[in-house]
Amino acid sequence: MHSPTRLQQDLADRIVQLVNEDGLAIGDLLNENSLARRLEVSRTPVRGALQHLENQGIVARRPNRGVELIALPQPNRAPPPAAVDEDEEWLVRIARDQRNDALPQEISEVEIMRRYGLNRPTVQRVLARLAELEMVERKPGYGWRFLTGPRDTATHDESYRFRMMVEPMGILEPGFRLEPSWIEHMRRLHNETLERPWTESSSVAFFEMNAAFHEGLAAASGNRFVHAAIRNQNQLRRFSQYDWKFGFERVVVNCREHLEMLDFLDRGEREIASLLMRRHLERASQVRSRHSPDPG
Repeated sequence: MHSPTRLQQDLADRIVQLVNEDGLAIGDLLNENSLARRLEVSRTPVRGALQHLENQGIVARRPNRGVELIALPQPNRAPPPAAVDEDEEWLVRIARDQRNDALPQEISEVEIMRRYGLNRPTVQRVLARLAELEMVERKPGYGWRFLTGPRDTATHDESYRFRMMVEPMGILEPGFRLEPSWIEHMRRLHNETLERPWTESSSVAFFEMNAAFHEGLAAASGNRFVHAAIRNQNQLRRFSQYDWKFGFERVVVNCREHLEMLDFLDRGEREIASLLMRRHLERASQVRSRHSPDPG
């Protein structure tokens, strides 16, 4: 059982808040899709947050029913201190090797154990994390398959041009609506990222926060096709951003640009926020080299 990421812990706290606000009772069911819409994030971090609540004995997964509330959480419940997640270091290593085409598209647990000198429980935990993030899938019968391949320069450029067409316009959609609580949640995550010491494995939490930001804005557009497109783009970028090569300086730029957009969105100035999004994506697309990950 791996430690929850900071994003998953924060989402778990927000789910607890929703449970209390909605007056749910023991035996009521929680729906991942509904929670993702209300929290304006993708299902992947919501699934991780629910797993964290399950580990705390608050919810339980029931076959053919979903996620059941089995204990009433107290509001403002203080989470236990987060342990250092050593598995994230292996996520970064595997992401780098997969991106550099040093790993085959299909691989077994034994091969990973031999290559990295890991024991089976560690390999199984890491593969479970990758499967939860939809980066690998178990093959029928034996072994695992990577769901994303190395990205070349042409693919990178096409991806950013597509995002520049879609994301700024999503902010201008007639049905665009952001919850103030989501804006404050994102501000808190970005400020914590700026204050926290940076290590190589920090790239995992950074990408998940970055993905939640872009997917949250896409979901706020009220256009399901915009949301689906950005979720897909984030999935394609996941391995490349886990192998982060731009250092903390680029993290600072990314966070400050996100925070600037949030300030204008908070004031309802969507036209300016849309222009800032396009500028943000243009700048990110230019900060790259042939063998470097996507920076934005």
